[in-house]
Amino acid sequence: MAQQFDSDPEARTAAGPDNSAVREVLERLAGAVTAGDARAAARLWGTPAMVLGDGMAWSVGTRGEVEDFFAGAKQQYNARGIVDTRPDILRLEWLTDRIAIVEVRWPYIDVSGDEIGAESSTYIVRREDDGEIMIRATIMQGEATRH
Repeated sequence: MAQQFDSDPEARTAAGPDNSAVREVLERLAGAVTAGDARAAARLWGTPAMVLGDGMAWSVGTRGEVEDFFAGAKQQYNARGIVDTRPDILRLEWLTDRIAIVEVRWPYIDVSGDEIGAESSTYIVRREDDGEIMIRATIMQGEATRH
């Protein structure tokens, strides 16, 4: 069931179970974070959830905790000249009818529209009982190194 995506936007939206809903959640996350809307970002997460990175392991119990996590994100990115991003889906695989794993590259876009870097994360999303796709876990791989 794994679907590989390339940099072509049409190829990245290949058909599959709820692929467009997953893309929409990630696009909404990008919009919320770059707008500084921590509450909107938090609404995209189901709880309990998990955030993992090389230097952290965080169990998330409430949406309020997610909101706190995103509260200063816009300012942190803006201080580095980053004003926008988009979810470049590198891989989307449905593990079950309700659970998918999604590898995402988030380009750092400056005020001129130029890409000035990127970071990557892998998400586990779940279609909840009400049909909504929610983020349930992320593994933060960090920034891409520049050569």
